[in-house]
Amino acid sequence: MCTHRPSCPAAQSLAAESPEARVVTAHVVAAHPEQGWNLLCDGTVVFDDTGELLPDGRAVAPRRAPAGRLAMAA
Repeated sequence: MCTHRPSCPAAQSLAAESPEARVVTAHVVAAHPEQGWNLLCDGTVVFDDTGELLPDGRAVAPRRAPAGRLAMAA
């Protein structure tokens, strides 16, 4: 599905499961910010809450910051 160079690792590979690797290599091919998701060129759907749906149907839970590290509004 990727047409850019270097092409992305497969979405199922260990490199693709690293958020850093996906951000560096995968490109958005369909953006839907009004619905809170984007389709990447490796077939992964990423959601605004950092959750993901891989092409094989597996879901990756959102990576949330620990509650103690969140800033409190005054």
